[in-house]
Amino acid sequence: MTPKKLLVSLFVCVALIEGCSKQTMENRQSPLAAQIKQFAPTELCGDTSRLSEGDRKALAILFEVSKLVDRIYTRQVWSGNTWLRERLEADTSAEGKEGLHLYNIYYSPWSGLDSGKAFIHDPVDHRPIPSKRPEGADYYPEDMTKSEFESWLKSLPASEQKKATGFFHTIRRGKDGKLKTVPYSEEYYDLLEPASRLMRQAAGLTDNASLKKFLNLRAEAFLTNDYYASDVAWMELDSPIEPTIGPYEVYMDELFNYKAAFEAYITLRNDEETKKLELYSRHLQEIENNLPIDAKYRNPRLGALSPIRVVDEVMIGGEARSGVQTAAYNLPNDERITAEKGSKRVMLKNVQEAKFNSVLVRIAEKVLDADQRSKLAFEPFFTHILTHELMHGLGPHNITVAGKQTTVRQAMKDLSSAIEEAKADVSGLFALQFLMDKGIVDKSMEEPLYITYLAGVFRSVRFGINEAHGKGMALQFNYLLDEGAFEYNRQNGTFRVNLARIKDATKKLTSVILTLQAEGDYAGVKSLFDKYAVVRPEMKSVLASLTEIPVDIEPRFALTDKSR
Repeated sequence: MTPKKLLVSLFVCVALIEGCSKQTMENRQSPLAAQIKQFAPTELCGDTSRLSEGDRKALAILFEVSKLVDRIYTRQVWSGNTWLRERLEADTSAEGKEGLHLYNIYYSPWSGLDSGKAFIHDPVDHRPIPSKRPEGADYYPEDMTKSEFESWLKSLPASEQKKATGFFHTIRRGKDGKLKTVPYSEEYYDLLEPASRLMRQAAGLTDNASLKKFLNLRAEAFLTNDYYASDVAWMELDSPIEPTIGPYEVYMDELFNYKAAFEAYITLRNDEETKKLELYSRHLQEIENNLPIDAKYRNPRLGALSPIRVVDEVMIGGEARSGVQTAAYNLPNDERITAEKGSKRVMLKNVQEAKFNSVLVRIAEKVLDADQRSKLAFEPFFTHILTHELMHGLGPHNITVAGKQTTVRQAMKDLSSAIEEAKADVSGLFALQFLMDKGIVDKSMEEPLYITYLAGVFRSVRFGINEAHGKGMALQFNYLLDEGAFEYNRQNGTFRVNLARIKDATKKLTSVILTLQAEGDYAGVKSLFDKYAVVRPEMKSVLASLTEIPVDIEPRFALTDKSR
């Protein structure tokens, strides 16, 4: 071999070795790093140019309140969660940094995308980390069983039963070992008291009367455990800053769906987009009057207030940070407020745009038949999320089961979140179709709506079918597949919408779910989930092709740095 050829050969060998080394390093990517890659880092911001000087200062203080909400939520997840965070923050190793990064995505050591399994396993303060997140989080004693709670509940007077099954009391053991209720205002006083002070400080800075009223009343609620007045004030809020701060969602209570987790959304109102969507509020009673259920289950008089806000998210805290990011919400969940006042729908537009562009567009390229792929569009994606949130406020809420007054939430127990998400999704389609048929919404949205919804099925199911949204979406998908509304192409592994069948199928499923809720039929809902909330081979095959696509976004907030 000549020296020149030998040199070339050596270069080739070196290149091959470097290539193999690079490939080996990629193949050796740590399990934690692979899980972190499921979330696309995304910067979110909002326009503060229209804020007054007082509102700018109030906004900065609300960022600090969000940090306290983070700490409350951390405690609510699991009794060892705060200690685990402190240990991870002290670990400067590469693995420790990855563990903290993933912990900060989930705010716990459990992956919401992996059936709630632990990704950190080392004991904390000599206590083992449970392999899965406790079903009762830290709302209940870890050694408490469902049957123990239910027996204790029956022994209580009606007023105490309301506390035990209500949103704002933890369940603890007294010195005698028996169960007792503890108000959130007492359980989290060390954090709620400074949060209350900051809220009052922010109230003193803003020049918006409705924001001032809400902040003062919510500050009071933190210390009294009575959230009614501040929830009403939040419904009436008319401010360029739109904060949502407090205990709201019950997803984390997988024992009964009774207890509310603390969260914070600090957002800036998008006036132009909000104005566009006001027409939907004007037709809620008409939609309610035409729901495909027995007329006796409809609400003849919805709450008067049903405001819609389109906002841009600039800071979040607590449960809002955990895992898959919320694109919209419908609050409050207190049935007294929804019956009297309705509920408010908040659309997080910058979050929705990020999800659509970073995730859904890429999923559609894989899962939709080529001839329907071009119909994917942001407008129907955004509008269906809106009607999803609207439909949370419609349909049965306060019901009678076996002669006893109760609520859908309490009757459905551990299944209430999942069936409510399924109801909101499919009835949201029904509502949009109703408005299109009436000429209120442009008929040109019809085909893109159902095609974009089909692509969205795979986005939601990737959250995991043990999570409320993913479980509810799996139910819808398999039901509609069996009805012929979706069709699977075995040759190329893609799906398409059967436009001739989708409308009737979604109306039928809407009727099934709403009727089960109206009748408080827990057994019927369980049977529905047992049959349909599964990942069938066709879906499993398609999901396997999406592994290189992020599941969701990991938000970063530029304004929090600028505010300091």
